[in-house]
Amino acid sequence: MDAASDQGERAIFGSSGFLYRSNKLTYDRRTNSLWHALTGEPVVGALAYSGARLRQLPVVVSTWAQWRAAHPGTKALGLDTGYTRGYRPDAAYGRYYASPDTLFPVEPRSAALAPQAFVCAVTLDGVPKAHPLDALERERVVNDTVGATAVVLVADGRGRTVRAYRRGERSFRSIAADALVEGRGTRWRVTEDALIAGSARLERAPGHIAYWFGWYAFNPRTFLYGR
Repeated sequence: MDAASDQGERAIFGSSGFLYRSNKLTYDRRTNSLWHALTGEPVVGALAYSGARLRQLPVVVSTWAQWRAAHPGTKALGLDTGYTRGYRPDAAYGRYYASPDTLFPVEPRSAALAPQAFVCAVTLDGVPKAHPLDALERERVVNDTVGATAVVLVADGRGRTVRAYRRGERSFRSIAADALVEGRGTRWRVTEDALIAGSARLERAPGHIAYWFGWYAFNPRTFLYGR
């Protein structure tokens, strides 16, 4: 994984195999420091407490069929790796995904949602907020505010596909095909980078899908949509 920090430095990352509070730690190949994936900060090694932080980017979960239809030129890693490790769905973590609880103790915890409930996690202006996936799938279009930033979250209603955009002073009321409908009927095309209507753009905001227990363990002061 190639990533840039807030300081503009680039680094190559790999998976360390270590977990902290059930969340994966990656390492950078230059210093071998361990970085936490949820916070984007180095927690062990030469860069720990250095103030370095990875810049957050938006992430989306999608089925291969949906993604390929929208991005037909996408290349995907093949399963024929030359190694014996199985890469079929749920080969490594099937039992974990099927369990209603965590494999290891995690603190602090919150009973506001089930431990493995999915949330769309968004942090803006230093303020963390979690949006339960079941609410997003039910409402499909959610106009909300995170910190001082007005956002709109768009869910496809069929899975864990959620995208967040900075909406400014606009408010959206529905989604039709691949477009959002604003006000009296202005349609905004939904793309990976932005909502687009003619020459106007509303940029994508960083957000990703997380388990509630993992998000809360590192953000116990998080806001929770609908609560």
